[in-house]
Amino acid sequence: MPIFLVVLFIFFYIFFLFFLSNKYIVFLKNLCFFVSILIFLFSFSLVFKFDMSNISLMWSFHITWNSFLNIYYSGGVDGFSLLFIVLTAFLIPFCILYSWNQFVYFFKELMLLLFTIEFLLFNFFFVSDLFFFFIFFESILLPMFVLIGNFGSRQRKIHASFQFFLFTTVGSFLLLVAVFLVFLHEGSTDFQALYFGTFSYELQLFLWFCFFTSLAVKVPLFPVHIWLPEAHVEAPTVGSVILAGVLLKMGTYGMLRFVTPLFSFGNFYFNPLVFILAFMSIYYVSLITFCQIDLKKLIAYSSVAHMGYVTLGLFTYSFIGLQGSIFLMLSHGVVSSLLFFLIGMLYDRYKTRLIFFYKSIYNYMPLFTLFLFFSTLANVGFPGTIGFVGEFLLMLSFLSISKVAFFFSSLGFLISITYSFWLYNRISFLLPFHVFVFSDLSRREIFLTSPFIFMIFYFGLFPLSIFDILQSSSVFVLTFNPFLNFF
Repeated sequence: MPIFLVVLFIFFYIFFLFFLSNKYIVFLKNLCFFVSILIFLFSFSLVFKFDMSNISLMWSFHITWNSFLNIYYSGGVDGFSLLFIVLTAFLIPFCILYSWNQFVYFFKELMLLLFTIEFLLFNFFFVSDLFFFFIFFESILLPMFVLIGNFGSRQRKIHASFQFFLFTTVGSFLLLVAVFLVFLHEGSTDFQALYFGTFSYELQLFLWFCFFTSLAVKVPLFPVHIWLPEAHVEAPTVGSVILAGVLLKMGTYGMLRFVTPLFSFGNFYFNPLVFILAFMSIYYVSLITFCQIDLKKLIAYSSVAHMGYVTLGLFTYSFIGLQGSIFLMLSHGVVSSLLFFLIGMLYDRYKTRLIFFYKSIYNYMPLFTLFLFFSTLANVGFPGTIGFVGEFLLMLSFLSISKVAFFFSSLGFLISITYSFWLYNRISFLLPFHVFVFSDLSRREIFLTSPFIFMIFYFGLFPLSIFDILQSSSVFVLTFNPFLNFF
């Protein structure tokens, strides 16, 4: 019930914000920032109220949408979904703070888009019905389409927004077909009922393919990843933060909710295909990263490689691999968001993202160089940072599968370390060339980035605070229950 109340609150606030005039820009900024902080504090407080001994959905809510079709707007959270609700609520205030002085004339419209995205994401992680899961999975495309197309900074923003929209819409068509077939077979679209359903082997293969393909576009995996770098480059900084921080996790969230528990035979049958696509996402995209000259595109390709590791962890059929995969999803949401904020701060000053123009910035932006160094350490999984925990658990799970998988995954992490420090070295320590403006991080920017640095080291040193919540998630029990799995 508390999650539904905050969802209802966001809905009415969006309705109120729509009728607010853009003339009162100072009041509008303060109000939106205050409301976003209020939503985050309320969401964060649920962590302390969460019963870690209860593996079922907490704070359940149930409304009859269509009794004839047996479809209900029902919801609840477990530890898995609660963490992503808190991550979403955490990112929105910093997106507002970053946009404080950027969009003078269309600030209200930007706030409407951000709070609409937050409303849809809260619903996406809250609902426990497959029909509404698809509705919110698809609805998130509309505000992101407008955000990229209207608030992007370059000429190809319209092309990028349509590419993003068409890729994800075509992929979602397969998900709609799968939802329809599941409803015809089981007579219900409720999560809990479907976990106890029985599907024939042939039907499992088809449903697995439909679910996985549509979700793989959202992750994204090779070869349907080409929309992501274009969308990142053309989107505004806050759009890139939302896209990398939360939206990419919608695909892997759906895989863990449905693909892994429901279609065990499909997992077994298509497991080699998943590993091939994931390793292609890691190696092919990592090698492309070396060729990039745009800072945002480089980080975007790095995100594709990291999400390849997340997908690998979901299909290792090990408790350690599953935990490592979820932890890497959370760490990527924090680290990639910080990297996009930092690159956005550079672009705001010098109006270019080409690596060629940034050299030896430690001379005139020492604080920025320090923050970029910490984020680079977390991005490569340096011990003591948030990125290390998930990568270490994934390596252990790969070693339990085979030494070959362990070797190739280790090589992929080595490539990640290489291009990450190659980027940092080129920006920070080569001889100066074009930029001679002395403008380090402002107080607002330090306030914006400091919480991310704190989270990088706090959860890197004390990861049990997240693992305790994850272990109470129903997805772990349902995924590894021998009566529900093919194995």
